Amino acid sequence: MKVLVIAPHPDDEILGCGATMARFAKEGHEVYVAILTKAGPPLFSVAQVEQGRKEALLAHHLLGVKETFFRDLPAAELDRVAHAEVNQVIGALIKEIQPEMVFIPFIGDIHLDHQSISLSSLVAMRPNQWAYPTKICAYETLSETNWNAPFLTPRFQPNLFIDVSEFLALKLQAFSLHQSQVKAFPHERSLKALEALAILRGSTVHRHAAEAFVVIREVL
Repeated sequence: MKVLVIAPHPDDEILGCGATMARFAKEGHEVYVAILTKAGPPLFSVAQVEQGRKEALLAHHLLGVKETFFRDLPAAELDRVAHAEVNQVIGALIKEIQPEMVFIPFIGDIHLDHQSISLSSLVAMRPNQWAYPTKICAYETLSETNWNAPFLTPRFQPNLFIDVSEFLALKLQAFSLHQSQVKAFPHERSLKALEALAILRGSTVHRHAAEAFVVIREVL
């Protein structure tokens, strides 16, 4: 099986499904990651951009990712980009990789980049031809998914739990490679917070650790 994880920014994919990526890779599936935005001046320096992408590649290598795709949509400025342009970027990736399973950001995330990419991903994967991804899942991103108000946006209510008990340590190690992003606890983007979320999700299905997802569509 080909599995594609679509991430707005470097580290979103690790936060949302890093352990699942490691599990799938070990099971023999081909795991791909697409990071769709590129930060730049004046918000971010060129050095920061290079560091973020280097950290992502190191983390992906550790997790067993087959290939990483970087695209250059403007980070934190997708609200200024035509929806059709984002659709086209994602659609081209889907056509090139031809994944059976795709993980995307949750539509209720507070970050507008996440919302835009979530919607455009669904447009790019419309089941209007014979070949399309047959399973689409939304992942949760600490400090994004949990910050929007549930009475204003959809609430993240997972209906798929993937047991990652054997891969949680690898996820934490991969995130620690994002040195520019790791924060000290009690910040949500800390190793301890990531571990706590995995333990919580696991305990709800009587497992030591799990990553949780919302299944958007599955065709059997």
